[in-house]
This record gives sequence, C-alpha cells and structure tokens, in this order.
Amino acid sequence: MQSTQAPTVTPVARSAAPPRGSDYAELSRQVKDAGLLERRPGSYARRLSAAAAMGVVAVAALLLIGDSWWQLALAPYWAVVSTQLGFLGHDAGHRQIYTSRRANHILGVLLANLGVGFSYRWWVDKHNRHHAHPNHEDKDPDVGAGALVFFAGQAQASGRVARLFYRYQAWGFFPLLMLEALNLRVASVRYLLADRTRAHLRELLLVSMHLTGYLALVFLVLPPGKALAFIAVHQALFGLYLGCSFAPNHKGMPELTAAQEADFLRRQVLTSRNVRGHWLTDNVLGGLNYQIEHHLFPSMPRANLPKAQHIVRRFCATHRVSYMETSLIASYAQGLRHLDAVGRSPGTGQ
Repeated sequence: MQSTQAPTVTPVARSAAPPRGSDYAELSRQVKDAGLLERRPGSYARRLSAAAAMGVVAVAALLLIGDSWWQLALAPYWAVVSTQLGFLGHDAGHRQIYTSRRANHILGVLLANLGVGFSYRWWVDKHNRHHAHPNHEDKDPDVGAGALVFFAGQAQASGRVARLFYRYQAWGFFPLLMLEALNLRVASVRYLLADRTRAHLRELLLVSMHLTGYLALVFLVLPPGKALAFIAVHQALFGLYLGCSFAPNHKGMPELTAAQEADFLRRQVLTSRNVRGHWLTDNVLGGLNYQIEHHLFPSMPRANLPKAQHIVRRFCATHRVSYMETSLIASYAQGLRHLDAVGRSPGTGQ
C-alpha cells in the first residue's frame, strides 16, 4: 500500500504471499516482460546532449559576463550543470546507458573525474556497498558515523563534545551539505592515493585536469576576490543540490529485522522512500525520486522508472509490503525528525 508516513516494519505473514525467495523473481519477470530493462539510447543521447549544451552555455556566460559581481548570479547555474553531470555519471555507474560495461565505464570516468572532479572508481565502490545493504548500520557507508549520526548507537558511542553537536545535528544538516562537494573530492583523492595502481593514477590525472582547468578558467576571467567568491558559491550550491537529491531516499527509514534484511525485495523496498512529483521532479532529482524502483532494478534506464513504478507499487500492495512515497518537503521533514531523535536519544547524556 502507498504511504506518506514512515512505515513500521513488521514481518509479512507467510500465508499472505508466496515464499519470499520467489517474490523478487516474480516481480523481475513482470518488469522484464514489460521491456523495462531494455536500454534507452535515444533518451540518453538527448540527456547527454542537453548536459553538454548546458556546460557550453555555462562557460560562455562566464566569459561574456567577465569581471563582474554578477558572476555570483551565474554560480547557481554552474551548480545545476555540475549536478546534472553527476546524475549521468551515476547512471553510467549502474550501466544504465550502454549495454557495454566498458562503454559505461569510460563515460562514467569522463563525467565523474573530468566533468565534476570526483573519482568514478571510488564512487562506484562506495555506492555498490550502499545498494547491497541500504540503511544497514554496519554495511552501508552512507550511514556511517561522521559529521552526522543516523543511529542511536552511533550517538551513544561518541565523545561528550560530539554528543553535544549531534544533539543539534538536524539544524546543521542543510548547512553541512554545502561542504559535500569538498568532502567528496577529498575522499576521492584519498582513495586514489591509497592504492597507486595505473587505473587510480589515470583517474587522479583526470581529477587534476578538472581542477586545474576549472581554477584556471575562473581565475583568468575574474580577479582573486571575485574568483574565490564564485568558487565558494558554486561549490556550496553544488554540494547542497547533490545532498538534497540523495537525502530523501533513505534517511529516517526503518531498520530491518534479520529476516527482512536477508530478503532482497524487502531489504530494498522497506529502506527506500520515493518522492512524489511530475516530469520536473524527475529531471531535477535525476530520477532518484523513484528510489524504490531504482534499488530493485539498478541497471534500469532512468526513463523507464516511472513505468516500472506502476508494476512495483501494485506488486507491493498485493504482497503486503509497505511502499513509501511522499512529497519532497515531507521527505526532508521525516529525515530531519529522525536526525533530531537520534541526536537526543537516551544514553547520549541529553
């Protein structure tokens, strides 16, 4: 059934559905029979062309505006371009664009390393572990303790000063997202330097080319003060946009029982949240608003996700699996309430 409240996860009675091992296979057959796992080369050709055109416009506008504080009004557009390139890199990482693994890898490296300055290999490794065990305290790298904590045990295991910060972490969530682009780049470089294989060095070279070209362009057009202001606004909004696109997907969703964690379909559906919207939402969030369908079928092309939603939602209703879908604002509210509850959980000394 469709819900706008965070579900309370309870085991599904055995008599209410086929044996769990067959549930995903049954759903997968329905999706495959509908042709929704087939690649959409035309759709991605349009998306890639649009992203390239947006990039050309961004550079041209920077050059045309020249030495002016009006460049700060252009910085948000640059953040949009960067994030849209990131979305396409995400799709390449899931092999949604081409049937060839090598073609997806090459495109992903170009988009991630050269396009936005992140390590593609680092991201794929991290993201695959997230997909395997979403919202799992010990296995999902996206919910590990750091600037934020997502589980009561993480807060309780922290030091006294950290616990004081975590008490107000919900208030700091959106400001911290403005540092996300910097955080991702630092993590990328550390990953690449930790194991200096040829592949890692090639990626490091591409990241360096991105950063060198980006800084050279901005500082050639603008004097130092304006250049630094432009970079700060661009990178802060880039991180905020990225974070706001990923934040609705899992934050505040329930922890699973051992039985549910072992079942692929329930592991993916019960820990994921969809964002309700329309074509604009789909484009702004890069298709990540269909998070349930994406987690069930990671290689499904973005354009097919809305069609798959009808099948998945009906299947979940038939098999009594809670299907979470809400508005974008409500998803943020649920995530913030969860962060606040974790930060103030018993045992944190608050």
